[in-house]
Amino acid sequence: MASSSNPAFNNPAFQEQRPGLTPPAAQTQFATSSAQSVDLAAQAQLEGAFAAPAAGSVQTGRMTVEDTVVKTLGLFAILLVTAVAGWVWTMAPVTAANPVPTIMPWIIGALGGFVLAMVVTFTSRKKIRPALIFAYAAFEGLFIGSISAYFEYLWPGIVVQATIATLSVVGVTLALFASGKVRASAKATKVFLIAMVGYLVFSLVNVVMMMFGAFGADSAGPFGMYSQPSFILGIPWGVIIGVFVVIMAAYSLVLDFDSIQQGVRNGAPRQYGWLGAFGIMVTVVWLYVELLRMIAILRGNN
Repeated sequence: MASSSNPAFNNPAFQEQRPGLTPPAAQTQFATSSAQSVDLAAQAQLEGAFAAPAAGSVQTGRMTVEDTVVKTLGLFAILLVTAVAGWVWTMAPVTAANPVPTIMPWIIGALGGFVLAMVVTFTSRKKIRPALIFAYAAFEGLFIGSISAYFEYLWPGIVVQATIATLSVVGVTLALFASGKVRASAKATKVFLIAMVGYLVFSLVNVVMMMFGAFGADSAGPFGMYSQPSFILGIPWGVIIGVFVVIMAAYSLVLDFDSIQQGVRNGAPRQYGWLGAFGIMVTVVWLYVELLRMIAILRGNN
């Protein structure tokens, strides 16, 4: 910078006091200090971001495993509450004079659950309605509680046995899936679907044959063809078929877990967690009922 003609203006002390004439050393120090402040602020902001809890499904609006687990537990809580109601309702008329439980809640729960399951399945592509899934859980609880009370009345202790067996199958399937040892495949899914159609046809034929008394009054048993002895050492067909059904139910659980995993990976909307929870409940209820029937046949107290 050129020197002023006035010696007073060339005085260093005067220059330090003049605005806009900050010495170069002071300018460098100020710039360095500002840069350090910016770096510290950015570092603090970055550390805060890392220290903050991960964004959940509410913040992201996306499906997460944790949120789906919470939804699943909520549905099973509803099922347990209505199951108690169904149990009490079924056993209410049982007295010394009338030792027969009622099957009314059984019928109401089964029909209501079936209708709602169909509605949820065929309308979920357009819109997912959690209220319908809640209602399904309530009707299924009524059905489960009633059928459990009825079976417990005929075969004491069977409910505990079926519950332990169901939890064991679900736990083993979940552990194998989480470890990566069991995965869904296109080929296995095709076989599963074919087996499911065949099993549904068999079940319908069995119901029709029981309605028309095709097995005779003395050999019908409570489960129709399921109670009939097979060609394998006289083991009832219900036990042999039940083993394959349990395997199918376990694979259905694998499909449920896989769909949840794929939904999370693909960033599906949060509401799809309800479909994952719904699928798990449908499969677990099916598994429990099949195990209940198979254990009843094994006990042989027809």
